[in-house]
Amino acid sequence: MREWFTDEEPEPDCRCTTELERATLTVDATDCPGDGRLGESPDCRATVVAALGQADVESVVTTSNGLERAYLDADAALLVAAGRFATRVAATDERLAERARRDPLAAATEATGRAGHIADLAAETGFAVAAEGVSPERALDPYVGPSVSDARIAASPPARAELRDRRTVETGATVRRYETPSERLDSYHVRPQEHEFDAATTAALAEAVSLLAAATDEPIAPEAAAERVVDDGGTATRLASVLRKHTEGLGILEDVFADPRVSDVFATAPVAETRLRVRADGETYRTNIRLTERGARTLASTFRRTSGRAFSRASPTLSATTTVADRQVRVAGVTEPVSDGVGFAFRGHDEESFRLVDLVENGSVPPRVAGLLSVAVERGAACLVAGPRGAGKTTTLGALLWELPRTVRTVVIEDTPELPVSALQSAGRDVQPLRTERGDGPSVDATAALRTALRLGDGALVVGEVRGEEAGVLYEAMRVGGGDSAVLGTIHGTGGDSVRERLVSDLDVPESAFAATDLVVTLDPPTADGGRGIAAVEEVRGHEDGVAFEPLFVREGPTATATGHIDRGASRLVESLAHAGESYASVRETIRDRTAALGPDRTAGSVEPGS
Repeated sequence: MREWFTDEEPEPDCRCTTELERATLTVDATDCPGDGRLGESPDCRATVVAALGQADVESVVTTSNGLERAYLDADAALLVAAGRFATRVAATDERLAERARRDPLAAATEATGRAGHIADLAAETGFAVAAEGVSPERALDPYVGPSVSDARIAASPPARAELRDRRTVETGATVRRYETPSERLDSYHVRPQEHEFDAATTAALAEAVSLLAAATDEPIAPEAAAERVVDDGGTATRLASVLRKHTEGLGILEDVFADPRVSDVFATAPVAETRLRVRADGETYRTNIRLTERGARTLASTFRRTSGRAFSRASPTLSATTTVADRQVRVAGVTEPVSDGVGFAFRGHDEESFRLVDLVENGSVPPRVAGLLSVAVERGAACLVAGPRGAGKTTTLGALLWELPRTVRTVVIEDTPELPVSALQSAGRDVQPLRTERGDGPSVDATAALRTALRLGDGALVVGEVRGEEAGVLYEAMRVGGGDSAVLGTIHGTGGDSVRERLVSDLDVPESAFAATDLVVTLDPPTADGGRGIAAVEEVRGHEDGVAFEPLFVREGPTATATGHIDRGASRLVESLAHAGESYASVRETIRDRTAALGPDRTAGSVEPGS
C-alpha cells in the first residue's frame, strides 16, 4: 500500500500552480519540492484537490523538469470527487475536508462509515463511488512521458499480471508481454529508454528541446542540441536518439514497430481516452500507451504533409504509407465528423522478402502445397490468393513472385507498395511497378493501370488486390490470353465459392471469364488448434453451367493435407501445366521434385525454383 495512506509529517508547502484548460487541469510543479507527484506528495494532492472544488475535468496533468504525469480515468475521477466533497463538507467539518484534500481514500473510508449528513455528502458528490473504483495499491499511478513526447506511458503492469517475455528493441525501449487472466486481453508494455533517464538527464532533454524550438532561423541537428546540454558523450548520444525520435520520427510508434513481432497498431478515437492496441505474433494486446490529442493531431499533420493528401473534416479519411523503425507501414486514418476525433490503424510491412521455402519452414505452407504452387506459377497459371485481413495474403503473393522464371517480365500493380519489387529487381528480375491512385504520390486509377500493364508487353501480371472495376479488365485479359505468363493477385474471400461470389456478383465479372482462373489458394489467420496459413487449395473447373471448385488440399486440423485428387490423375490443373508432349505423370513427378527441393529434406545442391 502506498505511504500516502498513512499519517506522516507534512512536506514543505506545495508551490504548484494550476490552470484549467478545457477538460484538463494543468499543474506546473517546476519549483515545487513535491515535483507534482500526486501519489507521493500530500501537499501537491491538497493543491490539486482544492483547485478542483468547483471544476469537472477528465484529466490532471502535472509538469516538472521536462516530465509530464497524466492522471486519468479513475484517478482523475477520485481527485474531482474529492474536490467536490471537500468544498461541501468544509462548512461542517474542516478537518475531514482537509483530509479529503490530502488523503482522499482515507477520507472516503471515514465519510462512508459515518452516518447522516457526511455519508450523504459522500454519496451525492460521487466521492464514495470514485473511491471504490480505485485500487489502493495503484491509486494515482500516472501515465508518464517527457514533455517532448506525444504519448503517455503507464509504468505499472496490470494487477496480478504474469510476465510472459521481455526484450529490448533497437530503439533502446524495453517491451514486456504479460498474461492478465483478470482482463479480456493480455498486456503489451513498452518502456522507452527516456523513461529510464534520471532527473538531470530528463531536464537536459527538456533543455535540448527548447534549443531546437528556438533555432528557427538556423535549425540545428538533434546531435548538436544534445552536445550543448551535456558533456558526457554517451548521454549525448542517447539524448540525440530520443530527440530525433520525437521531433523527426513518429515518437512512440518508433519503439512499438521496432519490435519485429508487432504487425499492427490501433489508435482508437478519442485517443486520449483509449490505450493503444497492438497485434504481435498474431495476438491482440492492450498496451500501456495513450496518445495525447496533440499527438494525434501531429501525426495527422505529418501524414498530410508526406502523402500530399487531404485529411480534414471535408476529407475525413486517409490512406497513406510511411516508414517507422526502418519498416514500411500502411496508415489508415479517420477524423471528424466520421469519428470522435483522430484515429489510426497502422500495419507494418517488413522489408524482408519471404520465399516459399521460408513459408514452408515456418509452417505457413505445407511442402506439397509449396511444390504445386511453385510449378503452377512457373508454368503460367492464373492464381488468386484469398483470405481475410491479416491472413498473410500479401506475404504469400510476394513469395510466389520468386517462383516466376527469371526471364519473365513482370508488371506489378498495387496501391500501397508492399510486394518485394525492390528485392526482385536487385536479384536481376525484370519487374515494372505501377502505383494506383489509392497510394501516395503520382498515380492512376486501378483500371487505367491495368490497361497500361497490358500494353507494356507480354509477361506475368500481378495485382496487389483485386477489389474494384479493374477486375473486369483483368479477367477479360485472362480470357482472351492478354499475357503469356502467370496472372497473380489477392482478394478478400474465404474459399472458391466466396471468391466467385465476390467477383461475379459484386464486381460484375462474367462467370465465363472467371473460369480463366486456375487456382484459388485460401489462407486463414492462426487458429486455436495451432493451424495457420493454407486453409485450402482449389482448382477451378469451367463447365456449361458456370464453374466448380475441386479441392486439391484442405485443412483438417493444423495443416492442409492432400485430397488425393492429384495422385489419382484427376487434376485438370496438373494436366494443363504439361508442356507439349509432356505427360500428366511427368508433371506430377516435377511437382514431387519441387516439393523435395522446398521441403525439410532439401539439399544444398537443390535447384532454385524459377531459375
